Parts: sequence; C-alpha cells; structure tokens
Amino acid sequence: MQTLDIHRPDMPDLQFVLFVTALFTSRLTTLNVPPSLRTTIFDRCWTLIHESPPPRRPEDRVLDLRPWTELTVEAMVEMIRAELTEAGIQILAWDHAPSEPTRASTPEAKPLIERLSKLYPQPPEELAGGDTALSQTCD
Repeated sequence: MQTLDIHRPDMPDLQFVLFVTALFTSRLTTLNVPPSLRTTIFDRCWTLIHESPPPRRPEDRVLDLRPWTELTVEAMVEMIRAELTEAGIQILAWDHAPSEPTRASTPEAKPLIERLSKLYPQPPEELAGGDTALSQTCD
C-alpha cells in the first residue's frame, strides 16, 4: 500500500497537484477517495485554468500547468487539501502493482541490459518477499 500525507507531501506544490490529479483521473480502484470527489477536485482544478468545461473523456483529463503562475498552483493545492480535509481524508492511500513495460527493448539495447543485470542481479525470491530488516541492511 502506498500513501501520501496531503499536508506533508514532501514534494513541491506543482508536483503535488500533478500527482494528485493523475491519481484522481487514473482507473485505480483501491484509492481511498470516492470517484465523485475525484471528479469534483479535478473539475475545480480545471476551471481555475480554463474557460471551457472539463473534458469527460478520461484520456483528455490532464492538466497542463506549464503556462500558469505559482499563485494558480497554490490555489489548486489549497483547494485539494480543503476538499479532502472536509471529506475526512488526510492520507491518500492506494495499491498499485508495478506496470509491465510498454515497449520491448531494442536489439541494440539488449547487450547493455544483460550486462546491467549481471552487475545488479535481482534479489533471491526469499528476500523479495519483504524481509525488510534484511533488505534494508543490503541497501
């Protein structure tokens, strides 16, 4: 389970807004924010920077914050925190397994990947299961 404290996210405001809105527009079913609240927060962020209504197609629900000011981003952060706090959510929590690669490696890259896998082999399966004390000492 992954978590994010909305009041201490340990990331800059811009990254926080982009990360939270990406979570909210994802199709994650294990996120502890109801779909209606996800939609409301994204739509309110959208209306801070656009005059048009928010898109409905999931693939179009992306915020481009490059041309906007720090003040706009701060307003989004405050709105996100206020909406989540009002809903009783202080910590975002979700479970998402790592995604499979979207592309196969090119033939030119395969020798490098093989050499890297020899330098940094995968841990044995008994360690990969989560023996944190042992895996922390190996880091």
